[in-house]
Amino acid sequence: MHRITPFLWFDGQAEEAASFYVSVFPDSRIERVVRTPTDTPSVPVGEVLLVEFTLDGARYAGLNGGPDVPFNQAVSLHIDCADQAEVDHYWESLSEGGRKIQCGWLQDRWGLHWQVVPTRMHELLNDPDPERARRAMEAMMQMEKLIIADLERAADGG
Repeated sequence: MHRITPFLWFDGQAEEAASFYVSVFPDSRIERVVRTPTDTPSVPVGEVLLVEFTLDGARYAGLNGGPDVPFNQAVSLHIDCADQAEVDHYWESLSEGGRKIQCGWLQDRWGLHWQVVPTRMHELLNDPDPERARRAMEAMMQMEKLIIADLERAADGG
């Protein structure tokens, strides 16, 4: 059992967001939906207050806390992708209805920020040749979605 669970604040769409996220990631499911037994400032009696869900084996909770605390880039969820197919899948799925940013970052339709990064990017940035790492970093800074072949070509000086 995980002792630390990321708790995500939504404005009435926690169940919708959790259902979407579990459709995107493997080994994912809604664990529990809690309806409020009494009116709260953000949720009327009987409506969804909390959604507990698992994404790719990790636990999360979504709270319908109201409009007062929107997501921002100070916290993001990082997806370590094994290959370009994974990058493409998560990038396209999560950015739909949201906003593509830069350097593998996107904001989904609920405002949550994600980093969709291939493992190869980490390898290139840690290359023992500092010039290869610099070229890969400069290429990454020019991209929205990260393209492994383009990062490798840049690292190689091409």
